[in-house]
Amino acid sequence: MLAKKLLFSVVRTHVMSDGLQSLGLSPDKPVVYVLQRRFLSNILVLDKEVSAAGLASPLAELTHQGVRESRAFFFTTRAERWFGRSSNVGYSPRLARLVQAARNRADFDVQLVPVSILWGRTPDKESSIWKLIFSESWAPRGSLLQLFTILLHGRQTLVRFGQPISLKELVTDTEDEERALRKIARVFRVHFRQQREMAIGPDLSHRRTQVEGLLETESVRAAISALAAEQGGGASAMLKAEEKARHYAWEIAADYSYPVVRVFHRFLTWVWTRLYDGVELSNFETVTGVAPDHEIVYVPCHRSHIDYLLLSYIVYQQGLMIPHIAAGANLNLPIVGGILRRGGAFFLRRSFKGNPLYGAVFNEYLHMVIARGNPIEYFVEGGRSRTGRLLQPRPGMLAMTVQSFLRDSNRPIVFIPVYIGYEKLFEGRSYVGELMGKPKQKESLFSLLMSVRELKKNFGKVHVNFGEPIKLAEVLGQSHPEWRNEPPLEESRPAWFTQGIRELGQRIADGLNSAAVANPVNLVSLALLATPRHAMDEDQLVAQLDGYRRLLSAVPYAARSQLTAMDGRAMVDHCEKLRLIQRHPHALGDVMHFYPEDAVLCSYMRNNVLHCVALPGLIACLFSRNASLSREQLANLTRTVYPFLRAELYLRWQPDELEAALDSYLAALVEMGWLSSSPGREGIFHAPNLNSDEYAQLALLGQAVRPALVRYFISLSVLTQQGSGVVSTDELEGLCHLLAQRLSLLREFNAPEFFDRAIFRTFITTLKQAGLAAEDEAGKLTFNGAVRSAAAESRYVLSPDVRQSVLHLTRLDRPTVEQALARLASKS
Repeated sequence: MLAKKLLFSVVRTHVMSDGLQSLGLSPDKPVVYVLQRRFLSNILVLDKEVSAAGLASPLAELTHQGVRESRAFFFTTRAERWFGRSSNVGYSPRLARLVQAARNRADFDVQLVPVSILWGRTPDKESSIWKLIFSESWAPRGSLLQLFTILLHGRQTLVRFGQPISLKELVTDTEDEERALRKIARVFRVHFRQQREMAIGPDLSHRRTQVEGLLETESVRAAISALAAEQGGGASAMLKAEEKARHYAWEIAADYSYPVVRVFHRFLTWVWTRLYDGVELSNFETVTGVAPDHEIVYVPCHRSHIDYLLLSYIVYQQGLMIPHIAAGANLNLPIVGGILRRGGAFFLRRSFKGNPLYGAVFNEYLHMVIARGNPIEYFVEGGRSRTGRLLQPRPGMLAMTVQSFLRDSNRPIVFIPVYIGYEKLFEGRSYVGELMGKPKQKESLFSLLMSVRELKKNFGKVHVNFGEPIKLAEVLGQSHPEWRNEPPLEESRPAWFTQGIRELGQRIADGLNSAAVANPVNLVSLALLATPRHAMDEDQLVAQLDGYRRLLSAVPYAARSQLTAMDGRAMVDHCEKLRLIQRHPHALGDVMHFYPEDAVLCSYMRNNVLHCVALPGLIACLFSRNASLSREQLANLTRTVYPFLRAELYLRWQPDELEAALDSYLAALVEMGWLSSSPGREGIFHAPNLNSDEYAQLALLGQAVRPALVRYFISLSVLTQQGSGVVSTDELEGLCHLLAQRLSLLREFNAPEFFDRAIFRTFITTLKQAGLAAEDEAGKLTFNGAVRSAAAESRYVLSPDVRQSVLHLTRLDRPTVEQALARLASKS
């Protein structure tokens, strides 16, 4: 066929997912393919892919149960002219005949398979701006435009097969033919709209229309009136308030542009090849499974400015609509802000406090984006983590998302946690400086241009893992089963709403950590940072890394967590090539150690996966100080420490799940030879011989959580030595920060995160939530005997010299305390 030869001289198709093989077609029923747009090119593409799968051609005759059709396909739209689309009124005659047969014959049925074909919407490179113009959109397309599209995008054609639908199930005996045809048309109209939305986004009106629409909403009009009344009322005040609202809307709103998104794709493809050795993707089928009938909110961890670019690139690469991204107003830079805005970014200020008009405009804009079916993305941590640990989820965007859902819950919302793990950080040097006390560097166009120098460096691989979907309706149902019957929320938020936001934030944090990827840099950092001089014999390092792999393979942190496939030797070689570690040749065996400037930075990489080894690390820490412990002693000591570890690292186990997790790790450590059990004494466990390799490996594992345990002891020691009702929360936090900073100088806890104030703040908050401490009327912390008991249990996990150092440092009289706090306040 000449047309087919001509077409495929310029066309290359890309079938998304597993194509026809994954559809589970029944061999007993014929297949009829459903196409949306009536073009010969679509038919020929369909015929090629079906033939490649070994199935009957859609151009072949269909004969089944006495029904004969010359072709096995139909279109949902009517013929289209060269320069525009004609009327779509009416249904395919072939479909009408099939419906009639299904109504009249009890034994007649066919499988309807919808096929989406999009031109100019695949991951391949685009080499011309014309390709960006003549590519898929929501606009009507005539045959002439389709011809140009084929010529320009022939090698970039995306094909997606939908799940088969039984015609018999769509047609009932009780409804007439016209009603059956309307129902089938509606089913496929919804399907094709969802597929197109997944690929290129919903059909957006112009940004100006969006802005003017925002100003007409009830809540924004009320906020405008309130501001005008504050400014004296009258027509002039109303006009000024309205103009301010319009200014806010223009400041916030994205200006999404398909051509710009495609240019972004070209540019980022080049950037990734310059920066990274590859992007490893896991569990993306999570997204495609929920995308057709859910509003998606991507909630990635925030480690780098690269995060949102990378996530949008991956989503686009996989054939779905890129999300609208909530970006801080600090990124709304000259030139850059406009480009980001056209790539889907909308901007928000750090705080809405004291500006109800801005809050009303932003809330309405977010609701409009969600109501129109746009996927959105924001970082629940607020800012980028400077330590590599997950930050506490911020409630702001979560609350606004939930409020939007409560206004209109017809389209369910699902949150997708996305773990992004780097082997080297683009902003690594600035993070180290900030941890060491330097002020945070303000984003600017100049700093962005200067960062171009980094493109010549190699940053290893990036690992992106999509976590378990979190359905908002289910979270609200657990917090408040009657949420659907509640009246609209006013300015004050009821307790159930606040609790639901808190639970949602915790679920997202757990989902992010559960999707963690333990890469070679994480594990090498975990091993080397456990040594006093951050150096190890090469063979010892290899053995330690193999031990970590055995442990994490035997007891994965979570079902979705990922582990590098490299063995210990390969990990060492990989990190050496990345220039993260260097080799010191020696006659008795080479010694591997960090480059001097990278030790602190690698603590960031270790912290990305510290939660994965926190519980076995606590067990190891206990046995590095105690030759034998019973199962009961282990459980009691773990229960004491676990609430604080869980709050700091967002560990996934609920208190009632803790002992089962403890048993799993004990069994794995015994299997590895890092612990042993007594054959004649059930429930008694022993540490290895002090001179054995196994003991050294166990001790290094314990070092992973030892700094956290030292911090806890510092906090408890300061609190008990100052006395009940003496220091406030802020004073205790400041003192702990200063003492940890001093201890790090004296004892080489040489990671700035060791004295991070935020970690002490979390510990004190957990102390109060556990009922171990409380604030009196004067704002001072009071405590009971349980705090002293917890402090006394430090003897099980800390060496005598460390305990003595902490006790010595925390013996402070009141004048010294006041002087130290005054100096700290003067620096802030």
